[in-house]
Amino acid sequence: MAMVGLFWITEDSVWLGAEPVGEGTGVRLTPEGVETLEDERDRSWGWGEVRGIGVRGVPVRSTARRMVSMTFGTLYAALTGDGEQPSTFTACVETSGGTAEVCVFTAVTGGFYTPDEYELSRALLGRLADGGVTVADMMAWRRERESDETPPREEREALLRFWADGPEPAVG
Repeated sequence: MAMVGLFWITEDSVWLGAEPVGEGTGVRLTPEGVETLEDERDRSWGWGEVRGIGVRGVPVRSTARRMVSMTFGTLYAALTGDGEQPSTFTACVETSGGTAEVCVFTAVTGGFYTPDEYELSRALLGRLADGGVTVADMMAWRRERESDETPPREEREALLRFWADGPEPAVG
């Protein structure tokens, strides 16, 4: 697994937010389409049915504020023994049948994304929905990496920019 922007990328799928554990909810992006995992309301759509993918409530902080928040959170947990749950945001999958909204956990350490990673991730979601880039492209990048660790911020932003700014989709 490697976290890049709002995405948790494995060798066989891409998660929007963190991959759910146990009975957690989540949104999985596969080469075939989008799946929402919502307890007993799991749903799926092929890419041809997906009109858009959006997000709401994503925790975003500047790099400096993110470091302060992480430090404070660590200190608070050490003093109180109260470990926090990861932050969450809402993923919205728009189809011709309506919009499915799913709460997902953040995948980023500290629970906050940088403004650049957030904006580039939103642009990439648009490219995925319009066919300009595929989940297979993202999974191929993960399979080619020797390490499953999350790349440094500069590399994550460069990847997001590459995927989000790729060639225009073919008009047919």
